[in-house]
Amino acid sequence: MIIKPKKLIIACDGESASGKSTAAKLISKKYKLLLVNSGLLYRYGSKQLINYKPKNQISFLRKKFRKISYKSITKQRLHSEMISNHTALLAKNKKVREIINKFQRRIIKSNKRICVEGRDIASKILVKNPKYDLAFYFKCNINVASYRRWIDLRKKVSLKEVKQSLYKRTSMDKKRKNSPLIKVKDAILIKTDKLSKKQVVSKMSRYIDKLI
Repeated sequence: MIIKPKKLIIACDGESASGKSTAAKLISKKYKLLLVNSGLLYRYGSKQLINYKPKNQISFLRKKFRKISYKSITKQRLHSEMISNHTALLAKNKKVREIINKFQRRIIKSNKRICVEGRDIASKILVKNPKYDLAFYFKCNINVASYRRWIDLRKKVSLKEVKQSLYKRTSMDKKRKNSPLIKVKDAILIKTDKLSKKQVVSKMSRYIDKLI
């Protein structure tokens, strides 16, 4: 039996297709945490820009994020190579990041039991007020990650294209000027190419159980 603490804030950061989304989903279910996937927010923004092609992208996105709930975003189809490639570029825009960060913080401040996953959660979003209780950083061998993403995409594009896309996305995430992808000092490393889903949850649970 899991004893639920009144407050539990978990940050999950990692590279593209590193398994962080699956792990965050499973651990959120186990500990009854609200799950927020920041990547979905950027994907949603990309999809809107691709579909509507607004002249003023920033003003357009501000309105879109004011009018939509996180729950509505999670119900949309946001995983495609076109959206993934667009998202990598969109995430570099400082003003876009400010819009999405504001949206995320609004959700986080109203929920004391939450798991937030993305690429700058421990280093930016949950660095203070509130600060994460535990941070995890996910890595996966590029060949394993590419194969998994290829299967997720139902082999609609070549494995080579998927691998190139993932390599490009992670490289851009790490090198971007605004909120680059980094592993904070106290983040617990989870290498998903070495562990099964069950082993990933088990490793994360050991740290969470010590805390609670």
